[in-house]
Amino acid sequence: MTSTNEGQPRAAIIHADLDSFYASVAQRDDPRLRGRPVAVGGGVLLAASYEAKRLGVQPPMGARQARALCPDLVVVPPQFEAYTAASRAVFAIFEDTTPHVQGLSIDEAFLDVSGLRRIDVPPAAIAARVRSRVREEVGLAITTGIARTPFLAKVASGVAKPDGLLLVEPAWESEFLAPLPLGRLWGVGPVTVRRLARFGLHTAGDVADLDREILVGLLGPGGGHHLYAAVHGLTHNRVEPGRGRRSIGAQHALGARARPWRETEAVLLSLVDKVSERLRAASRLASTVVLRLRYGDYTRASRSHRLGQPTDSTALIAETARGLLEREQAVIALRGLTLVGVALMDLTSGTAYQPMLGDVAGSLDETIDDVHARHGRSSLRRASLLGTRERAGFPGIG
Repeated sequence: MTSTNEGQPRAAIIHADLDSFYASVAQRDDPRLRGRPVAVGGGVLLAASYEAKRLGVQPPMGARQARALCPDLVVVPPQFEAYTAASRAVFAIFEDTTPHVQGLSIDEAFLDVSGLRRIDVPPAAIAARVRSRVREEVGLAITTGIARTPFLAKVASGVAKPDGLLLVEPAWESEFLAPLPLGRLWGVGPVTVRRLARFGLHTAGDVADLDREILVGLLGPGGGHHLYAAVHGLTHNRVEPGRGRRSIGAQHALGARARPWRETEAVLLSLVDKVSERLRAASRLASTVVLRLRYGDYTRASRSHRLGQPTDSTALIAETARGLLEREQAVIALRGLTLVGVALMDLTSGTAYQPMLGDVAGSLDETIDDVHARHGRSSLRRASLLGTRERAGFPGIG
């Protein structure tokens, strides 16, 4: 735990988050767009400037709906090379500030500045300096939250947006959290918010009055323990450099026996269910789906497909993985298959991009995740897996 000389907890974790990153890069690079409502995307919007958001434009809204709300909206195509260059420049500033940087996505990171207390200015002044450097050297606005833990720092930066700085001293944590809507808390999704609202629970303060066992009963072990820790300041307090996940994957050994194609597909879909649920739990979106195979002669192959837009949709990931597998059907029939795996790569923050499919698919995924968290993965599974579990030894079920 970071602390002062007197051994008291200290707010020394900074969460730095670029404001409306894609749209801000577009406005930076084209002076004609500055001060105007701007969105990035095509038929579906990936990002919107704050000028557009104030008029009701909210990605992943369709461009037609967005223009109905905001007739002056300027929609520009994404420029991924520009985003990558800007991100690298900003992260260079982070790493020049402290060696303890944990990147969360292309546009946000945690910085632990506790080790600088004897040789530098206080953490809030360091955060102010980072903001000034990013604006002057990269031409972008960035918001910072400073607190005792990464969780609180991220919540603070969300409250401070746009283009703000908010320090949450340890003595003020309860006062800061109590009035916040539950949806403001990192890791608390809309399904959880809706469930708790049915019991009259709307703010962090409402939940803080409940015993841990009650929250576990309402949300299951995973959700209940996380929310209890969140509202009581018990989340972990370390920044872990290099921990940002680059991929999420799972694989399953099939054995040497021949099996029906339907059974192989069912194993694949079980793996997809597992990795896509992990993806959403990590608040990430994936841009690339990778299929990994080991044939009967123990040679290996890897096939991948880059999606048109990052997603966390189980349906889209399953469709992509199944398509990759079907292309290998002739080879598998000839050589056999002893292992199949799925990996999701090129991960980005779930707040930086939006999924391709609509809200219905997203809500279904969230509902399934919630059922699994409360009752276990065996409580709800694909119909295609029924009756084949014992034969295939399915991964990630039960």
